[in-house]
Amino acid sequence: MIKPEREEKEDSSHAYLRPRDAATLMLIDRSAGVPKVLVGKRHDKVVFQPGKFVFPGGRVDATDNRIPVAAEIPKALEDKLVCGSPKITAARARALAVAAIREACEETGLCLGRPMGSAGSAASRLTGEWKPFADAGLLPDPSGLFFIARAITPPGRVRRFDTRFFTADVSAIAHRVEGVVHADAELVELVWVELGSSSLDGLHSMTKNVLRELAHRLAQGPLSHASDVPFYHHHNGDWRRDMI
Repeated sequence: MIKPEREEKEDSSHAYLRPRDAATLMLIDRSAGVPKVLVGKRHDKVVFQPGKFVFPGGRVDATDNRIPVAAEIPKALEDKLVCGSPKITAARARALAVAAIREACEETGLCLGRPMGSAGSAASRLTGEWKPFADAGLLPDPSGLFFIARAITPPGRVRRFDTRFFTADVSAIAHRVEGVVHADAELVELVWVELGSSSLDGLHSMTKNVLRELAHRLAQGPLSHASDVPFYHHHNGDWRRDMI
């Protein structure tokens, strides 16, 4: 059993905030012997986890459930996402998967999608943050995502998120937007790091927990939506790791 890593000291004096739904994408490169995962360094002046290496991600937007996609999420993935407490709807499950793709493209310039083909008329609905997909003639494709973990930020933090961690293979990247990562951006650096590398030791404790979960799932063989998914949350002042 994977036990939650001891939480690092953080300011827990803030007023109670209700967690916001969020999604994170862990891109995996398995072209070499040891899988590599993409992490990005956050700007020193952001409020949440300044200067930390994190996975690209962020909160769900109101439009995420209405964006056209190349293929819907598998029913088995939807079933897994709606489990746990509090429960969510199938529409919210779809929005979480789509948000992971949107945030990854916004923060890294890496866009997961497929050519629009006969659905080219959908381009008119891909505006704002989704414009890179329209410009490249792509629709976002959440069908290849796998659900690895869920974690809720403890009470008292400056920001609180109910985050679902997804993974996808680097082969799903269909388009790259240049110039997204720079000194004044939310992510100032991107690094591909081998799973288990000592260079990952300085990550936030929950980030390390989720990486261990990912390594465990990959070691078991091909990823499956039927696998149990850990749910990290605070209970009586300490972390719990339940299974979904």
